[in-house]
Formats: sequence, C-alpha cells, structure tokens
Amino acid sequence: MAQQKIVLACSKCGSRNYITSAKIDRDKRFAIKKFCKHCGVSTLHLETK
Repeated sequence: MAQQKIVLACSKCGSRNYITSAKIDRDKRFAIKKFCKHCGVSTLHLETK
C-alpha cells in the first residue's frame, strides 16, 4: 500500500506539532492523542489539509 505524509495539528491551540505517514485510501481523517508542547498537556491531534 502507498503511504502519504500527513501533518497533525493540536485541536486546542492549532499548532502543527507532528508529521506522520498513513495509507492514502482511508475514509476518515487521522486523529491521535499526543502531547502538545505549546499547551503542556496531551490533546487530540487531527490531520490537517
């Protein structure tokens, strides 16, 4: 399967903290709970467009 680089942004402050890869043929936006260095807590990070 082909992989695509995606950028993850904090849902609380909006800063773009992480870059990861995921499959191209997925239906939903990628979301994962990660630590945000700007907020200082673990928040939900969503895939940006």
